[in-house]
Amino acid sequence: MVLATARAGNGSLDGAILAARDLTRVFGAGRHANVAVDRLNFDIKAGETVALIGESGSGKTTTGRMLLGLMPPTGGTVYYRGADLADFRKRHGLKGYWRHVQAVFQDPFASFNNFYSVKRCMMNAYKLFPQKPPPAERLARVREAIAMVGLDVDDMLSKYPHQLSGGQRQRLMIARALVIQPSVLIADEPTSMIDASSRAAILNILLELRQRLGITIIFITHDIGMAYYTSDRLFIMHQGKIVEEGPADEIIRRPQHAYTKRLLADVPTLQREWIL
Repeated sequence: MVLATARAGNGSLDGAILAARDLTRVFGAGRHANVAVDRLNFDIKAGETVALIGESGSGKTTTGRMLLGLMPPTGGTVYYRGADLADFRKRHGLKGYWRHVQAVFQDPFASFNNFYSVKRCMMNAYKLFPQKPPPAERLARVREAIAMVGLDVDDMLSKYPHQLSGGQRQRLMIARALVIQPSVLIADEPTSMIDASSRAAILNILLELRQRLGITIIFITHDIGMAYYTSDRLFIMHQGKIVEEGPADEIIRRPQHAYTKRLLADVPTLQREWIL
């Protein structure tokens, strides 16, 4: 499929796999209006890992939901490979978009139907495909994805979600996304509800998959330390705006905005080698 290259606001979108131009989301109206996301502009390149960082209420999760097509913007545009997301959805549907852009959410306990086995939960990923591969091929891809996230395939397939730890569920969420083979993975606080040992493992799995498969990853997090460990570039969000952006090392070593400095003051001295 060939997508027309778009040009908007800040210039050409050439080379951006995902981009925003004047992206805005307002809740309510009149005196009660709350501007959750305020005219964001950014480009994310294929194969890049970036992080949207901010405290609760900064607008980062709302931004992620708009990038996923789960929430329409009040104003502005999301682009996927140069195509307006609204136009893309009209032509291919939201399921068509989700074959390219997938998510891993923060709550591994709410992401699976507890009445379905792991095998059935994983195979349900194929509902996004209008033409499904043969059953044997589907199962082979499921098995491969589970193995890629470091789980025992034969042990997992017959189990039910309530029999798994939070770390195992989170790994399976990543595996389910990999079954679809997306170009972009949006990870919204992917380690906030699991223990410390699982936290490090999940982050390293995501980074290894990016290295092996070339997936673009967008981390949404309040944890600037995790963002530094995982990401090429950081977008610091405050009150719905991106107040600072740039290479991770540059922002950590020479933060410019007062809000970034405050976030950094809340964590120990950061070094990639020992942050986890």
